[in-house]
Amino acid sequence: MHWNKSLLLIPFFLILAYVVSDEPQIKTSNSSPKFERLAYNNPDLTVDLGVGLWASPLPMDYDNDGDYDLLVSCSDVPFNGIFFFENTSGDSFPVFAPAVKVSDNPIKHIQVSYVNGEPRFLRPGEELTDFKNTFADTSKALYPGDVFDKLHNNIRFNQWKYVDYENDGDLDIIVGIQDGEDYGWDNAFDDHGVWTNGPLHGYVYLIENVNGTYALKDKIVAGGAPIDVYGAPTPNFDDYDNDGDLDIICGEFMDKFTWFENIGTRENPKYAKGMYLENESGIIAMDLEMILPVSLDWDKDGDIDLVVGDEDGRVAYVENTGKTKNGMPVFNDPKYFQQKAEHVKFGALVTPFSTDWDDDGDEDLICGNSAGYIAFIENLDGKDTPKWDAPKLLSADDETIRIQAGESGSIQGPCEAKWGYTTLSVEDWNNDGLKDIIVNSIWGKVVWYENIGTKGNPKLGAEKPIYVQWEGKTPKPEWYWWDPEPNTLASQWRTTPTVIDWNKDGLQDLVMLDPEGYLSYYERFNNGNNLLLKPGERIFHFANGTYDRKNNRIGNANGPLRLSEKKYGSSGRRKLAFGDWDADGDIDILANGINAVLWENVGQTHGKVEFKFKGNLSDLKLAGHSTSPTLVDWDKNDIPDLLLGAEDGYLYYWKND
Repeated sequence: MHWNKSLLLIPFFLILAYVVSDEPQIKTSNSSPKFERLAYNNPDLTVDLGVGLWASPLPMDYDNDGDYDLLVSCSDVPFNGIFFFENTSGDSFPVFAPAVKVSDNPIKHIQVSYVNGEPRFLRPGEELTDFKNTFADTSKALYPGDVFDKLHNNIRFNQWKYVDYENDGDLDIIVGIQDGEDYGWDNAFDDHGVWTNGPLHGYVYLIENVNGTYALKDKIVAGGAPIDVYGAPTPNFDDYDNDGDLDIICGEFMDKFTWFENIGTRENPKYAKGMYLENESGIIAMDLEMILPVSLDWDKDGDIDLVVGDEDGRVAYVENTGKTKNGMPVFNDPKYFQQKAEHVKFGALVTPFSTDWDDDGDEDLICGNSAGYIAFIENLDGKDTPKWDAPKLLSADDETIRIQAGESGSIQGPCEAKWGYTTLSVEDWNNDGLKDIIVNSIWGKVVWYENIGTKGNPKLGAEKPIYVQWEGKTPKPEWYWWDPEPNTLASQWRTTPTVIDWNKDGLQDLVMLDPEGYLSYYERFNNGNNLLLKPGERIFHFANGTYDRKNNRIGNANGPLRLSEKKYGSSGRRKLAFGDWDADGDIDILANGINAVLWENVGQTHGKVEFKFKGNLSDLKLAGHSTSPTLVDWDKNDIPDLLLGAEDGYLYYWKND
């Protein structure tokens, strides 16, 4: 049986996201690394410059042509290595050439320092002395790199830079340390949503050069207390206010910059209490978090600017205006660098869904991501290998959609305030002939956005809850501190809701994990006034002979499919895609493993569907945290192909042969 094209109009596309440590490693006979990164095929297009998850920018004149280029180190899977973005125009805000990988090996904790106008590269304990030619292969020991492991627990950032701290002509070392011991990590909210653990700590240490020998001094003090920003300090020492001494600007795990004014002298620095950088628009903040600032005079106008990496792989320019207000240097808001388009990317942990959003006869993409946005990526020509437009953020009720955790919405605590992890389906939820968007997120609250536009001109209304006719109290995962509104749907976080007319009665049902992690069928019915969902039924089961956990099988061999057994931050994250992948006439599940795995439908009776776990489609590792598939049929051959969203924000295409 061939894939029925009409099924592409039904969102059979659920995605199961496995945490890597739990990931089954069963391999299919097909071990070819077949996933291809999706190209824009649009040479005139300009998009945000980006690498994969976690961008560590290293601005420098890499090609020795007199202007600043960007090198970016990225430790993500699969977009890992060091990437060169060439400044081909020499402008201060150029459109960079697409990335060229210059090293397969990212360098953890690498920092660039400018000494007499020349870049120097450090990582914990050593200087990389021939970086342009050998990257990390040639180095010089400076001081024991593990010294801070004896002082702190749970170090996530360990950042070393050169600076002549007291202007005595030699190079001292400044170290930024993130200590997460007080923070713990997850499930520390009380019943009122108050975080009961401590904050992330971001300390700055001085290792002083004393007659050619390095000696660890202590934490640097500002305002009478050790500097302690909210994690990931990334300290930068420069004269930002042009008064002749070195001030400090730190980043943080979140999105802001803290300025510590030197109120002493160049030779005897003394630092005032930190203040967030701000301008006439308010406190300056990056779009996402886990920011990594580097200070240098990027535009060569005589003042010190910031070049800043963001968690989703983008890099921003934060320009120093050369002005001060109340003694503080004034910077412009972040402006994200641009590049010539090469491969389709939307933030990090992109969650694509294929649908003809604009009703022009071809398959577009509606995507969520880690930042909580939802974007429309338009298919511009409908060919076998489509030409794509840049992502356009969608709005609802005339405001950009951005679901975020805020202080208390993430199981893993307030340091994840700017993450949203939107994951979605697109279908006509209210049977009015227009496609709507159904979304889950970091909160675990399932909502929908009604299309109040017209066919071919979609427009979204305000967010609405999904309603279920529960018997009794509305259920939720037991570790959520908050209670859902009556008759709404609260499932496990970061789990895709899939809309599908499962029983083919003309009403759209919902298939997703229930609060306990079982894959469940929520049947739609009309109560006379409204379309509601019935409570979930666990109709999806493991087939006999499915492996046990010891042998890389998840769940009970003969029981319902429980695809999320863990609690707290390790819960949820499950995404599935339903379709007849093996063309045998029934609906299988494509689920992400190291890339995507196949659960084969091996039997279906009334009220029960059995699946056998078949393993990964390929040996190619695309998952560090999670991937997210959707089914496509661009070549219109009635056979479903796979498009996989990866955590690097890129999309990977698998042609189903």
